[in-house]
Amino acid sequence: MSRLLTNLRIFSAISLASGSSLLTAPAAKAAEARVESGASASVAADAYKEISWADLVPKDWNPGKFVPDRRLGMASDLDPNAQSAFAQMRRAFDNAPTVAGMDGAQVKLPGYLVPLDEVRGELKEFLLVPYFGACIHTPPPPANQIVFVRLKTAAPGFRAMDTVWVRGQLATTRQASYMGASGYRIDAVGVERYVPPPR
Repeated sequence: MSRLLTNLRIFSAISLASGSSLLTAPAAKAAEARVESGASASVAADAYKEISWADLVPKDWNPGKFVPDRRLGMASDLDPNAQSAFAQMRRAFDNAPTVAGMDGAQVKLPGYLVPLDEVRGELKEFLLVPYFGACIHTPPPPANQIVFVRLKTAAPGFRAMDTVWVRGQLATTRQASYMGASGYRIDAVGVERYVPPPR
């Protein structure tokens, strides 16, 4: 199966599985093991409002309408119709609208970690995404479902696709990276590892 064909099918499957929306958050609530990264003493941990990925998408925006027709699944990468459909979807996703009211909010958001600048096992910048494999094994999700995270102090011990909580101030700022275009940024004061609840 061609790369383009695989990407279109993956997007279609994700979109259908999530009700034409790419808003799947990581597993259910879990106990937290704290790994602080330059935590700010001026803002208590409970001052951060827990939000979901759905809160980052304008209510009138539906990513499903940009996913190409499933009939293109039989087309090759060289098919001009398939190429055009994929390019249109990518443009729409990279320019996905954000929620202006979220700008400046103090938030706590769960997600999967996509490293951008690991140095000696420590991260200072990464992308936070809502589902496993985003930006790595599949085309990037819409920009309003990618958050660029910048830490004040580098955090050790994290790997690609680790599930984490991120706390900090959210900004509606777009940024391009080699892993995908983000529609939001969090200047993080803390990263907290997800730990499965005891059985």
